[in-house]
Amino acid sequence: MAITRRDFVKYCGISAVALGLSSTDLLHMEELLANPGGPTVIWLQGSSCTGCSMSFLNRISTSDPNTAADVLLESINLVYHPNLMAVAGQPAAEIVKQAYSKGGYILAVEGGVPTAFGGRACWAWTYNGVDVTFQQVVKDLSAKAAGILAIGTCASYGGIPAAGPNPTAVKSVKDVTGKATINIAGCPPHPDWIVYVVAQLLLGNSIPLDSVGRPKALFNKTVHSECPRNHDPKNCLSSLGCRGPGTYANCPTQQWNNKTNWCVNANAPCYACTEPTFPGAASLYAVMYNPHGKTNLDCASCHHHAK
Repeated sequence: MAITRRDFVKYCGISAVALGLSSTDLLHMEELLANPGGPTVIWLQGSSCTGCSMSFLNRISTSDPNTAADVLLESINLVYHPNLMAVAGQPAAEIVKQAYSKGGYILAVEGGVPTAFGGRACWAWTYNGVDVTFQQVVKDLSAKAAGILAIGTCASYGGIPAAGPNPTAVKSVKDVTGKATINIAGCPPHPDWIVYVVAQLLLGNSIPLDSVGRPKALFNKTVHSECPRNHDPKNCLSSLGCRGPGTYANCPTQQWNNKTNWCVNANAPCYACTEPTFPGAASLYAVMYNPHGKTNLDCASCHHHAK
């Protein structure tokens, strides 16, 4: 089913509160989306599991537009996404070349950027018989981008691919390009976080960022401060390694899968996937975080708590 720009405006209207859009913003967005030459988006994938794309694609499912693919392809001119576009190989690279020549696009990067071996640990495509590294493509495209989105923690800070011993020397998009990025952190990020940033860019609004490049509107409170269990010692998971006290994200209020659930409500400790240190030496798989200190994590702790 074809999804029109009007459908996207309708979706934004329904989700205005969640997306932080005012009535003025909605009117401005409707005017912008009436332009058939809408903002161009190039979405690249590097060292990642594709989980960020999957999270985004699963956001819209119960009402029009049904999928994020519909929104992107019909509303904001997504010209390149390796999982969504019909073409591949050099024809796909040609599309990116055309967008690059015009400039002014939104560059969305999912995954970290391998830099070892001259970047040859990750290839973007082959063009005119020449293999082009992902590192080179990210550097080149960042030069003419109107804005750079680091989608997920891997792109924002290196994430799991950059964890030790990091043999491919994975780095964040900012570290590779030397340019400012809007870091939509998370492993994966909440799909509404991605939509929020795209909506603000469409509207021409400035996006205040915190000290590690994340939108303040989304990452201004700790998970623990908003968690309904933070005043319930019996059910609080801090003794089981929950890192919510030091993790900034609105997961407790935003929730996941159309507000079906979220990690702690499913009795899984927060593992700080939105933080630059993730997964890090302080991963919950190695130690147990406690507001009063750190102790070794062992099976007895969890099994005792579950009784």
